[in-house]
Amino acid sequence: MSTTVTTLRSQRKPRRLPIIPLLSALMLLAAIGWFIVELVRFSQQSDRLPLNVTVAGVDVGGMSPSDAMRAWESAYNTPVTLWYADSPIQLDPAAVGFRTSRDTMLAAARRAGGGESQFWLDFLNYLTGRRAQSRGSDVPLVADYQPELLEQWLRTEVVPRYDRPPGGASFDLQTLTLRPGASGYKLDVEAALPLIDAALRRPDDRTVTLPVEGADGRGVGMEVLRSMIIEYLDSQGFIFDGQSTVASVFVMDLETGEEMNINGDVAFSAASTAKVAILIDYYRHLLTNPSQDEAFLMTQSLLCSNNSSSNLIMQLIGNNDLFAGLSDIVNTTETIGASNTFITAPFDLGIEGQQLGSIPVPVTEPNANFNTAPDPVNQTTTEDLGTMFQMIYDCAYSGSGLMTAYPDGEFTQTECRQMLNLMSANDLERLLQAGIPAGVTIAHKNGWLENVHGDAGIVFPPNGRNYVIAVFVWENTDFFSYDRAWPLIEEISRATWNYFNPNDPLLQRRTDIPPAAEECVNFAPPYGEVNLDDINAWRTGTTTDAGTGDAAVPPVEDSGEGG
Repeated sequence: MSTTVTTLRSQRKPRRLPIIPLLSALMLLAAIGWFIVELVRFSQQSDRLPLNVTVAGVDVGGMSPSDAMRAWESAYNTPVTLWYADSPIQLDPAAVGFRTSRDTMLAAARRAGGGESQFWLDFLNYLTGRRAQSRGSDVPLVADYQPELLEQWLRTEVVPRYDRPPGGASFDLQTLTLRPGASGYKLDVEAALPLIDAALRRPDDRTVTLPVEGADGRGVGMEVLRSMIIEYLDSQGFIFDGQSTVASVFVMDLETGEEMNINGDVAFSAASTAKVAILIDYYRHLLTNPSQDEAFLMTQSLLCSNNSSSNLIMQLIGNNDLFAGLSDIVNTTETIGASNTFITAPFDLGIEGQQLGSIPVPVTEPNANFNTAPDPVNQTTTEDLGTMFQMIYDCAYSGSGLMTAYPDGEFTQTECRQMLNLMSANDLERLLQAGIPAGVTIAHKNGWLENVHGDAGIVFPPNGRNYVIAVFVWENTDFFSYDRAWPLIEEISRATWNYFNPNDPLLQRRTDIPPAAEECVNFAPPYGEVNLDDINAWRTGTTTDAGTGDAAVPPVEDSGEGG
């Protein structure tokens, strides 16, 4: 029996402890304990903001109020970078009184939680170390600043420092050329204000490209041409408004009507420039197209400055009464606005014992500040000569001018065009003509005496910017040398050409001009071969009384016949 008991005891297995269940239970209890501890800890952080909240675009979820405020203050206190062209400018928000409403935004952030369900979601994120996936709760920015301080800062700090005014036009006396001023920049303050306002209210991308307007440099106006001519004369030792020297210049842009004037109302001895007024009045009295005799007479007067031909024209105007012709010319110059121009005696023919005689001199009002001792019976101003050429031009090209001054048919466009064609053959190759490129058309009339030299006309550049120019220079001397006077006129002409032709300037004085004026025999049509519609047709043998060739001046449609 004992043997049986012993055998049974030897067959019984030893008992083991339940380690796995015990460990599982312990881990579960630890997890529960940890969960409770973390829940208590998380619950104790009730003053922190919800995890899914942003304030003014700044993520402050789960932060303490102080940390949250520091976060958004840091973002909104960052300077705004303003780009003025390529220059960065830092704007400190405090400089314009920028501040956020902390209490208002903090209170809104605390209310942004999602209740009990959001609590457990936040707790889960807290346990797992994740941030909230949803940021649907965004508290908007509540802030203000002083806009007047911002505008003041722009106008007093930015504009004076960074705006660049456009430069003024200038000129070069060496080449007698003109150049416009450099471009500038200007801040559009009104347009900049809302752009900066938006940047101040962003937590990031706090940059602004300022609206800057480009300002073109000051264009080359006639006042710059005037200054250049005066400075050029000074450089030549010729005082334009002196007691013993006077220069007078009149320029008109025939496209815009703009004028430039230097002593334009000073009276000078007109000399042969008076023959422009004679030509105008002669055409006023012509009843038919000029005959060859009449056309040749005009070429001798205007191209060759023949005084006897000019006296004969005045006699024809007066119906064989030369003094009646003189009176008629004076009336015409007054009517067309050349009120300081008159000729009251015939031209001196150099005949011993010649009795000239004179009609009464009209009342004129030239500039009383200058006295060039003008011829008492033959005077003009550059303004008046410019006016006469403008009146002819407007008649020829727009049916106004002389046709407006005499609306009863005394002038036609054809007649005015013939006047310009005639004077375009005045190929002296000196004076005004020497200041423009060879081959360019200029209809002009010159005149000079011992102490005064002048020339006036219209230049027809290829670019179409036609202009009137009239120049006189006077010196109180017994003999004002041609070598001294003519280059002054020619360089004034070149400066004016460069003003109207900036893309085709004459950079230096022409070297192909003759030492003296060409004789009229070289350019005046011979008798019987004068074509007033194509003054140079005689060179090809195609002349007729009316003429059908290409005119030297640009063509124009006729508006009707005149008397």
